[in-house]
Amino acid sequence: MTTHTIDCDYLGAPGVAAAYLLEAGDELAFVETNTTRALPLLLGALAQRQLRPEQVRYVIITHVHLDHAGGAGALMRACPSATLLAHPRAARHVIDPSRLVQSARAVYGDERFEGLYGEIVPVPAERVRALDDGSTVPLAGRELSFLHTRGHANHHFVVHDSEVGAVYTGDAFGIVYPGLQRGGLLAFPSTSPTDFDPEAAVAAVDRIASLGATHVYPTHMGRYDDVAGIADQLRPLLEVSGAILAEADSSGREGADLDAFCAERVDALFDDLLTGRGLGADGRARALVDIDRDLNGQGIAAAVRKRRYKRALHGRDLQ
Repeated sequence: MTTHTIDCDYLGAPGVAAAYLLEAGDELAFVETNTTRALPLLLGALAQRQLRPEQVRYVIITHVHLDHAGGAGALMRACPSATLLAHPRAARHVIDPSRLVQSARAVYGDERFEGLYGEIVPVPAERVRALDDGSTVPLAGRELSFLHTRGHANHHFVVHDSEVGAVYTGDAFGIVYPGLQRGGLLAFPSTSPTDFDPEAAVAAVDRIASLGATHVYPTHMGRYDDVAGIADQLRPLLEVSGAILAEADSSGREGADLDAFCAERVDALFDDLLTGRGLGADGRARALVDIDRDLNGQGIAAAVRKRRYKRALHGRDLQ
């Protein structure tokens, strides 16, 4: 099987997010779709190789965050023979994306949302298949395996092709931007809203590393062969992120004060990370991680609020 990396030009910049085209004999699959804005790039990758949309057997999304799955409905419209494969918790949101759209519009505003994502097209329920942990699907005589990997999102899975030793890792195996690989490997976790769980995230990294894969394809982005090296970088960074979460939780801070507390500590973590790789004064590197810096802080604050809510709910249950 051949994997083609398609740079989706996400946020109008190269080297930020990818979709992957899997070519196995006469059958094809896309892993990730990015946004509706990327549809011409995905279809262009087919045309460039003299492949047809009718050959696409699967459209696979690792999770339903819009930089991974926002274009799923549009791509399914263009690929009439395809089945969309998703985590059971993600499947309902591609069938009815209204809640996703509502929450994203609330965050970005209508104008910014339209610029980033365009139209979010529903996928007919009969064309969606939800996959349990450990499920396999055939592709041109081989099997793709699907492993649930919580920590970044509760509705996340990764795709393992054991025949070629590849894992398509979504966000469960970190962010590995090509533009930061200028002085050694640099990977860091995504702790973005709203499901960050540090213990589950470490377990996901361990599960992926234990597969014995020779290379991984994170959505952010490209192929990397130092699987153990990425895992070794992610584990301590996830532990530090977990420590920030615990400190923020015990601090008693709320509202904007909690947000600022988490943002300040995540900013310091990224500053240390870039400085340690000799990139602290590199404006291009700092600009590349700015969106992750903000989202990671927001995700840790959201995790604090979720923990407190669950404790309060449990306390009421005991009364």
